[in-house]
Amino acid sequence: MISDLWTLTATELAIGYRAGAFTPLDVLSAVAARLDAVNADINAVVAEDRAAARGQAAAATKRWKAGEPLSAIDGVPMTIKDNLLLAGLPATWGSRLHAGHVPETDEAPVARLRAAGVVFLGKTNVPEFTLQGYASNLLFGTTRNPHAPDMTPGGSTGGGAAAVAAGIGPIAIGTDGGGSLRRPAAHCGLFALKPSVGQIARYGGFPEILSDFEVVGPIARTAQDLQAVFSILKGYDPAEPSSLVSLAETAALPSRCRIAYLPQMGSAPVDPLIVRAADDFAAALTAAGHAIEVIGTPYDVDSVGRAWGTIAAAGLTWHLKTMGSREGLGANALSLDEAGAACTASDYAAAMATAHAARQEAGRFFEQYDLLLCPSIAALAWPATDPYPPEIDGQPVGPRGHAVFTSWMNVTGVCAVNIPVAMTQAHGGIGLQLVGAVGRDTALLDFVCNLPAIRASDPAPLSRRFD
Repeated sequence: MISDLWTLTATELAIGYRAGAFTPLDVLSAVAARLDAVNADINAVVAEDRAAARGQAAAATKRWKAGEPLSAIDGVPMTIKDNLLLAGLPATWGSRLHAGHVPETDEAPVARLRAAGVVFLGKTNVPEFTLQGYASNLLFGTTRNPHAPDMTPGGSTGGGAAAVAAGIGPIAIGTDGGGSLRRPAAHCGLFALKPSVGQIARYGGFPEILSDFEVVGPIARTAQDLQAVFSILKGYDPAEPSSLVSLAETAALPSRCRIAYLPQMGSAPVDPLIVRAADDFAAALTAAGHAIEVIGTPYDVDSVGRAWGTIAAAGLTWHLKTMGSREGLGANALSLDEAGAACTASDYAAAMATAHAARQEAGRFFEQYDLLLCPSIAALAWPATDPYPPEIDGQPVGPRGHAVFTSWMNVTGVCAVNIPVAMTQAHGGIGLQLVGAVGRDTALLDFVCNLPAIRASDPAPLSRRFD
């Protein structure tokens, strides 16, 4: 039925377009109706231009009828995170400091999507400056997890993950600076790709306050959809020299991989349900013939965490100084600004030196192992209005206690895919990440797409709580 088109994945939509079973206009109508039905309950999409989307869908419909689509994702509806610039729609970065900002041009990854014929549904909610692990701000309020509406979808791509889990488009485009794609995908029971550094050129947007730790990537219900979007976003752009690495060819992963399994990060607590799901998935990989080795933390957690925190705080302080205002900032941004203002040039240089050393260590690590397997989250989703869970498995934790498994991948620049492996009724999803060396993104996606262990969660289920 046309009214059920919102339930299809991007890959299924392309098959239907090609067969003439339905059109991008049909799909937009169904997805827009779904948005109208559920968004008030979850607050995932915070800005949209329905007329512009209809124009994009109409153009895509003509191209498919003529047999001349721009790409395999021509006419597929997607949402864009509110820290990415999409011409004609607000880009606020979740901050009242940028309220009213409407860019006239797309930033580089969004421009690639527009050239591929994507239909832009709207912008999705984020925490202020995308520097927290939930999705709430003083401009737009709080986003909720469609699978567990009292709980957070995580962050900072929380609005995007909530949109996909609720059926507001099969794909959300977001960013990952410290786990901001992988953790929301885990909490919402979805797949996500955190690309390795240099794979997707990014410029023409908000300042890069997290250096190159933050990358653009997709959240979707299938690994195949991740592949389809990554193939469009990836590539060399002469305006971004680091994207030259995207041209390097890398070999496929072996049929029997050497996989390091990291179930716990040092002494940091992990929810027992997550540990159980991770152990079960590792056992499934062993049964499939892969060599699994349980390891301890392969790097200095404290030094990498300090480096990430120093760069984030100093980057925010620099941005606020260029804006010449702190008016209307939330408590977290004010606190980070104070920390950033206390950083010295030596502190920043030391943080960058730590990052460079970590990248060398990661390179050596992936000479020994083909992949790393570990949880994406240390905690199940917590109440939606709280910035972080105060304890995990009965032990007190700080603001990033739930995020201990993700920042290393950003500091080292490696690629990672979140895989949904379990769902709870009260707290949403559980996700694990498979991590590969820099540049192995395509090989990693191919590996995940062919994993028998994910068949039960591919495609990931949609939330039906609001039907």
